[in-house]
Amino acid sequence: MLAGGLVLNGIKSVISFLTIIPSKNSELETVAKNMYLFPIAGAVIGLIIGVAGYGLSLFAQPLITGLVLTGALVIMTGVHHTDALCDFADGMMAKGTKEKKLKAMRDPAVGSAGVVTVVLYVAGMIMAISMMKGFALFEAILLSELMAKFSMVLQANRGLSAWQGLSSPFTQYMKDTKKLVVASGLAIIPTIILGGFNGIFVVIACIGLSFLLLASANKSFGGISGDVFGASNELVRLTSLLIFASA
Repeated sequence: MLAGGLVLNGIKSVISFLTIIPSKNSELETVAKNMYLFPIAGAVIGLIIGVAGYGLSLFAQPLITGLVLTGALVIMTGVHHTDALCDFADGMMAKGTKEKKLKAMRDPAVGSAGVVTVVLYVAGMIMAISMMKGFALFEAILLSELMAKFSMVLQANRGLSAWQGLSSPFTQYMKDTKKLVVASGLAIIPTIILGGFNGIFVVIACIGLSFLLLASANKSFGGISGDVFGASNELVRLTSLLIFASA
């Protein structure tokens, strides 16, 4: 009973951290210890948005469906990951040393690289979602959320923080191989079973992209940060949706 209660509290904490759904168990250290449960939060997001998308796509114009669902995803996740994508792009495109790139990424002012990246991201999301409807759209949104959340767990397991900050407890607690195995099972197995051949392609592409972004962060910033996690979530989600939409 105690172990079950701890897991339940862990699930509540990660859902609260990754969405606008409130919880009393959203302290950063609690969330970091339970990061391996991120795919469950992804499943909750995917089910809510996916069900809405299933119904909306049956009677609304495709572009309207894409716009509404993209907005719903951004709002439900508190805009944090979209903002992180913006900061990550500014840092990556900054010229100079790692210190200058870090300064650009942490600068609260939005640069041109961030603006362009977010515009392209939103356009890509609307396009991908508008290309699907019904159960295919529901399935794509659900599985894309699972892989997006898994990408952050994978990076925390394999990477180191660029500085002592938001990402530090996550990279510390996720070095446990057993937790990575659990997260892998929660995200990869459903994606392959439900997605079939396309699911296998999505898993390979998303893991590859996660490592590519990790390598880029190590080269540009000397490690990962909360912005790197958030950017990976958005880019892996978009990649998954584009693959499912192209099938």
